[in-house]
Amino acid sequence: AAFKAATDGKQVAVLVPTTILSLQHYKSFKARLKEFPVTVDYLNRFKSGKKLRETLDKIEAGKVDIVVGTHKIVGKQVKFKDLGLLIIDEEQKF
Repeated sequence: AAFKAATDGKQVAVLVPTTILSLQHYKSFKARLKEFPVTVDYLNRFKSGKKLRETLDKIEAGKVDIVVGTHKIVGKQVKFKDLGLLIIDEEQKF
C-alpha cells in the first residue's frame, strides 16, 4: 500500500512505537525501494539539529515520499505536502 500511494504521488507516514524499530523499518523500505523513484526518510530522537530541519523541509516540500518515525511524525512541526496514507505499526505484547 505504501509503494502504491508513493508512486501515485501521495506521501506516506509510517508510525512506529520505538526508535530502533523506526530505523529498522527505514532501512527495510530503503532497501526494497532502491530501484524505484521513491524517496524514503525517517524521523526519531536520533535525528536533530540541521539534519532534522532538512528532513522537515523536504517533507513539507513533498520531496519525501515515505517517512518512517516515532511519535515525532505526528508533532506540530511536521507538515506534509500531500499525505495520502498513514500506517500505524502498533506494539504487540504476547
